[in-house]
Amino acid sequence: MNDSTVRTSRPRPRRGEGQWALGYSEPLNKNEQTKKDDNPLNVRSRILDIYARRGFDSIDPADLRGRFRWMGLYTQRAPGFDGGKTAMLEEEELDDRFFMMRVRTDGAILGVEQLRALGETSSAYARNTADITDRNNIQYHWIQIEDVPAIWERLEGVGLDTTEACGDSPRPFLGSPVAGIAKDEIIDGSEALAEIKRRAIGNPDFSNLPRKFKTALTGHPSHDVAPEVNDVSFVGTVHPEHGPGFDLWVGGGLSTNPMVAQKLGVWIPLDEVADAWEGVASIFRDYGYRRLRSKARLKFLVADWGVEKFREVLESEYLRRTLLDNPSPVSPARQGDHIGVHEQKDGKFYIGAAPLVGRIDGTTLSGLADLVEEYGARGARLTAYQKLVVLGVDGADVAAFTADLEKIGLTAQPSNWRQNTMACTGIEFCKLAIVDTKNRAKALVTELEKRFPDLDTPITVNVNGCPNACARTQVADIGLKGQLVMDRHGNQVEGFQVHLGGALGLTTTFGRKLRAHKVTSEDLDDYITNVVAGFLAEREPGEAFATWVTRADDAVLRGERELVGT
Repeated sequence: MNDSTVRTSRPRPRRGEGQWALGYSEPLNKNEQTKKDDNPLNVRSRILDIYARRGFDSIDPADLRGRFRWMGLYTQRAPGFDGGKTAMLEEEELDDRFFMMRVRTDGAILGVEQLRALGETSSAYARNTADITDRNNIQYHWIQIEDVPAIWERLEGVGLDTTEACGDSPRPFLGSPVAGIAKDEIIDGSEALAEIKRRAIGNPDFSNLPRKFKTALTGHPSHDVAPEVNDVSFVGTVHPEHGPGFDLWVGGGLSTNPMVAQKLGVWIPLDEVADAWEGVASIFRDYGYRRLRSKARLKFLVADWGVEKFREVLESEYLRRTLLDNPSPVSPARQGDHIGVHEQKDGKFYIGAAPLVGRIDGTTLSGLADLVEEYGARGARLTAYQKLVVLGVDGADVAAFTADLEKIGLTAQPSNWRQNTMACTGIEFCKLAIVDTKNRAKALVTELEKRFPDLDTPITVNVNGCPNACARTQVADIGLKGQLVMDRHGNQVEGFQVHLGGALGLTTTFGRKLRAHKVTSEDLDDYITNVVAGFLAEREPGEAFATWVTRADDAVLRGERELVGT
């Protein structure tokens, strides 16, 4: 090569990621611009004073598809659009004139007044819809903008709210449903969770984060809030000198780039948990990536920095003190969902009950309020698994109470499939979804209960309508990610990519994907039947499904092999 043609290779300068702390204050995408134009919290007054009075057509598009989320409101999916339209149409083309509304509970106890308000709101304003989500929310559908002020007045009158239930904000907190009552609890974190909420929700200091920010806190040894897959988690632990406190885990999350939270290995006393939360949230606000929405979650910053640097910045720039070292607590073999009847430390009982894939209604909530009142129970908490736990039932009333739960569509003695199946909202209401989930999952549970009525080991099934993993696709024994697939006749139909062998807890792992393997929705019952039959035929004594998956033959995992005797 002639010397005159040689070019010196110079590295291209790295583009800014929109990190405020590094001086990148100008918005780099439309979402950041919308937040800079007006703090999303300000939309509440416009809803009350303008939109609720003038109707849907008066809503500013930047509020409708942006800031409304900070008030727990999304437009739901307009009817008539199949999954093939999800990624092809503009967002406004999928907008219905009705809203989904999320109500936060943040690990708090729902007493008679709260349960009754939730039930009456559903019946009066949401066509009797209500779902228990896997983030301690009650989620309504069919909400009209004209009714929002009355809904807020009813809910806020009993201490409930929808503020920042969506948006680039501190999303609803996961708290242990047995905090303060379980006999084997390490520490009750309820006070810390309430203090975090007092400081954060509605506070402009935390209302403009790069993306959603998910919080979990538990003092129970079963780690009953999925701490590995939250942005920030506080997990009960014991220091040999200082006693019970919390470890801090950061940077977990699923969606299209799943990552497990990294453990700092520290001891934080109860009264300093809120300070640590503020520090972590502030790091995310100031150093989080804002250029690309796909990389704007805390997990990407933690992955780039490493946990050592993250801790250093937290201590030196935000807490202004050093955290005390302490080994992280040992994770349980299986995380707790608290289904069934359990004695409390005060001698009363708590009862964990399962709806079907989180779907309840206003009638159920009102009926539960009546039962709590009739039996003098303390109230109910929601779980991280689309279930609920009733607290403070007298021992003499347990049998009658559980029988009455059955009458309102809840059961404390569910089958494996009912207990261990979750489903996201799906195409029925969600604009991001590609397939039906709730109805498909309900039908799946019913069929599997017939085919495996006496299953003697837990197998979890998480059904998701798109890649966003709201129902935690990757950490289920059988995770199903909705997509369009080709059936045997060459037609494009609803189906699922399958993830097998995912788990949280002691053996946290993401499910295994088989190359080019998809299952149609129509064939789902038979596919899962074949896989479960393969597991039951080949398992070693005491072997869990997720462990078996690591050694099973691909043909069995694809549901293709006929097993002798099954």
